[in-house]
Amino acid sequence: MRYSDDVIEEVRMKNDIVDVVSQYVKLTRKGSSYFGLCPFHNEKTPSFSVTPSKQMYYCFGCGAGGNVFNFIMEYENYTFGEALSHLAQRAGVELPQIEYSKEAKEKAERKALLLEINKKAAQYFYYQIRRESGKNAYQYLTERGLTEETIKKFGLGYSDKYSNDLYKYMKAKGYSDELLRDSGLFNADERKGMYDKFWNRVIFPIMDVNNRVIGFGGRVMGDGKPKYLNSPETKIFDKSRNLYGLNMARTTRKKYLILCEGYMDVIAMHQAGFTNAVASLGTALTSGHASLLKRYTGEVLLLYDSDEAGIRAALRAIPILKEAGVNSRVVSLEPYKDPDEFIKNMGPEAFEERLANACDSFMFRVHIGEKEFPMKEPQGQNRFFEQCAEMLLELGDELERNLYIEAIVKEYHHYGINSEDLRKRVNTLALKGTKAEQRTQPKSGNREKKKQESAAEKAQKLMLTWLVTYPGIFEEVEKYLSPSDFVVPLYRQVAEMLFEQKKEGEINPARLLNIFTDSEEQREVASLFNATIHLETAEEQNRAFVDTLLRIKEESLAERNRNWDPTDMGALQELVRAKKELEDLGRKRHQLHISFE
Repeated sequence: MRYSDDVIEEVRMKNDIVDVVSQYVKLTRKGSSYFGLCPFHNEKTPSFSVTPSKQMYYCFGCGAGGNVFNFIMEYENYTFGEALSHLAQRAGVELPQIEYSKEAKEKAERKALLLEINKKAAQYFYYQIRRESGKNAYQYLTERGLTEETIKKFGLGYSDKYSNDLYKYMKAKGYSDELLRDSGLFNADERKGMYDKFWNRVIFPIMDVNNRVIGFGGRVMGDGKPKYLNSPETKIFDKSRNLYGLNMARTTRKKYLILCEGYMDVIAMHQAGFTNAVASLGTALTSGHASLLKRYTGEVLLLYDSDEAGIRAALRAIPILKEAGVNSRVVSLEPYKDPDEFIKNMGPEAFEERLANACDSFMFRVHIGEKEFPMKEPQGQNRFFEQCAEMLLELGDELERNLYIEAIVKEYHHYGINSEDLRKRVNTLALKGTKAEQRTQPKSGNREKKKQESAAEKAQKLMLTWLVTYPGIFEEVEKYLSPSDFVVPLYRQVAEMLFEQKKEGEINPARLLNIFTDSEEQREVASLFNATIHLETAEEQNRAFVDTLLRIKEESLAERNRNWDPTDMGALQELVRAKKELEDLGRKRHQLHISFE
């Protein structure tokens, strides 16, 4: 549902950005703004600013910026609708109710009931582990090194050895057999009837990113089979689109997430301070998992067990993550099998060092490939470099391919290989049309590289910043500039909105940002209001203003000249007139005066 602009603005106005951001970031006042350490990248010197007059935040280090909606979207990884709902609740604003169809309403109500059943089951299991009957389960967790705080944090529980305890509890709460069957917590049998799916197991509640219990994992106590049991797919649980621990890891301040194998790996790592760890739910990594990870990070460290199965899992995960646009590196745990064992033996500092030295995923594939060939023999070496060439051919970006050619040669030069040899091998395979080339076609050629900001773009951003920061200069600016003089489409759109706000009597950049609900778009617009230039004296300010004004006019005229239709004589006359005005403006630049007071 799209709420009206008035409703959105009411929610924004009732959530002062300094108050909201202060709940997440320690801020210190400096002049008219507040500063703190940026929550969106690691830094030691505060470059994150919050400006009450603009009701905006901006980081001069990483470029993160926007209004209060964008901050909550970025920090909590919410959609615009989720951020709006969160802030409305915080401010006590009642949002208009969404009108559902009868079918949609029934579906929503059923989903709510299933979530309610799961929540009650989690509470029930949590209670059971503290009873005498749950003593062995509690002891198992503490012997694995988990503290009471960790057990509570993850809501760990126990399902009793009797196979109908939970069923009787839920029936007493009034839930129907049909609904309980749909919850995935129970099995149905003609002879037994309904009975608990989980019994005599340590229970791991599985939560979605909004901290709602959507399923469970259970580790058997004793020698029963299977060792681990997970909830089946239900209306609220899709194991290929959820990750264990992501509800906590999504707010990490780390630049990457750590993907490991199981529940205990995640829990042990969080307890050791590595709160960015997640795990797939009893299944191999899927494209759904990769898309979910992409929403929260651009890089994943793969931390699978160091046995053969773990290596295979890492090799499967690498291309899936790459396809989703997520970079990956692989962490070596040798000589230990899993992260829990490593941390207990070597400690968190050594583990942190292993993370920092994680192997590039492409080179990890090269190293694993090396083990397949008898490298002491020339034939084995030749087949190995042939495989390297096939892998290199998968890379659609030429620069990336060249960098990996150099990396392979640097590591294996003692076999007599050089960059030219390997490049020729790649080119030969490309001409033949190898399986690798046929399998991996780049979607859109070379990646678009971020172009450097031009002087004209900087001038336009600077002028927009001044118009917002010093609205008193509008009257002077309007004599020479109109929104059409801003040649970058986004800048022109923002200028039009600012000039319109000026007509209505109030410059309000935070309200303007409400129009841009996409997080990246808001970030870019916010940067338009936070351009900086060091000016000390009034004379320097005036000179900078004139230079900026002339630069914008020059670029505007150049743009019109580029797009002029030679058959349009009226347009030609307009160009001649505009050029004369610009020349006149340049001649009388010493007469132009502006005040930023």
